Amino acid sequence: MKRGSVAIVGAAESTDMGLIKNLSQAQIHCDAALNALKDAGLKARDIDGVACAGELPVNLAWQLGITPRWLDGTYVGGCSFMLHVRHAAAAIEAGLANTVLITHGESGKSRIGYYVGQNLAPSSLVGQFEMPFAPFSPANLFTIPVLRYMKDTGLTHEQLAMVSVVQRQWAAKNPRASFKEPITVADVLNSKMIAYPFRILQCCLVTDGGGALILTRADRAKDFPTRPVYILGTSESAETPMISQMEDFTTSRAFRLSGAEAFACAGITHADVDHLMLYDAFAHLPIYGLEDLGFVGRGEAGAFIWDGHTAPGGKLPVNTNGGGLSYMHSGMYGMYALQESVRQMRGIAPAQISGARVSVAHGVGGFFGAAGTVVMSNERPD
Repeated sequence: MKRGSVAIVGAAESTDMGLIKNLSQAQIHCDAALNALKDAGLKARDIDGVACAGELPVNLAWQLGITPRWLDGTYVGGCSFMLHVRHAAAAIEAGLANTVLITHGESGKSRIGYYVGQNLAPSSLVGQFEMPFAPFSPANLFTIPVLRYMKDTGLTHEQLAMVSVVQRQWAAKNPRASFKEPITVADVLNSKMIAYPFRILQCCLVTDGGGALILTRADRAKDFPTRPVYILGTSESAETPMISQMEDFTTSRAFRLSGAEAFACAGITHADVDHLMLYDAFAHLPIYGLEDLGFVGRGEAGAFIWDGHTAPGGKLPVNTNGGGLSYMHSGMYGMYALQESVRQMRGIAPAQISGARVSVAHGVGGFFGAAGTVVMSNERPD
C-alpha cells in the first residue's frame, strides 16, 4: 500500500473494561463498534467493510445492520487485528471497500458467549505433538523459549521482573488500568509462582473487554471529527503453530520479518519511532520485541529496560497504557495495543508522549506463531 493513503478515523474501546457481566462476547463486539462509530460520527449504513476475530464477521455485520461488500475473518491469535488493519488498508486502496470497521470483543473473564476459533483437535499438529506432553497453557508453553533465552544471553530474573515493574509505572497514569498500585522487583519475584520462571505478576491479566477501529481513504479524513491517524506501513508473518518447533528459541522469525517489512514499507528508521507498543502477554515478550524489531542488539533488551529507557521519562516509551500485564488482557490483546497507538497519535492518551509523531504497534499470535506490525503517524506523508 502507498504510505499514508489510508487513515484511522474512528477508534474506541468497550464502554466497560475488566469485568463485564451484562454483555455476551458478541455484544462486547457491538458495544465497541457503536462507540467507534460515534467517535467517527458515522452510522452503520456508512460501513461497507467488516473485519473481526473471535466472532464471525457475517454475524457481526448482521447484528449491527451493516451490508458489507468486503469481509475479513482472519484469525491468527492476538495479533489478528494488526493483520486486519493491513488487509483493510489494502482493500480500501484497491477500491474493494470505502469504510472498514474492525472489531474485537472478548468475555475472557466472565466467559459469557465465549468463543475463540482455535484448532485443538487431537488430529491437529498441536494435538498430536504437544498436548500429549501436557504443557498446554500459555504460561507453560512460553517457558520453553524464555528459559533458553535466559541461559544463552544471561538475562537475570531481576531484569525479567523489571518488565512488569515498568508496565505498572505506565498503568499508574491510566485511569482505566486494571492495576495501578506501584510494584517493585522484589514484589514480582516474591509473587506466586505459576510456571518457572514466570510468577503471577509476570503473567497477563484475564479480563473482559473490546475495541474497534474505522479506516477509510486518507483524502476523506477531513470529513471526520477526529484527528486522523495515517497508516504508514504494515506487515505480517508466521513461523509455526508449535512453540517446540521454533527455528531459534531466543528470537522470533515472524517478529523479525514482520517488523523489517513494516519499517521498510513505512520508510522509517528506528530513530523515527517516538512510541512503541509491544504485545506483553508475558514479561519476556517486550524483550523479544525490542531485539527482533531491531531497537537493541541480541541480549541487550533486559539491560535496556532495567536502565529505564522504556519507562516514563525514557527515550523509547513502550506500552504506555500499562500493557497486558497491568492495563487489561482479555485473551487477544492486539486491539488494545492499536488503540493506545491511536490515542498517542491523536494526542489524547492518559500518559501522552509530548510531540510523538510516529507509533509502532507490534503483536504476537499464539505462542510466537504469528506476528503483525503497524506503523502509524499523525502526519500525512507528502
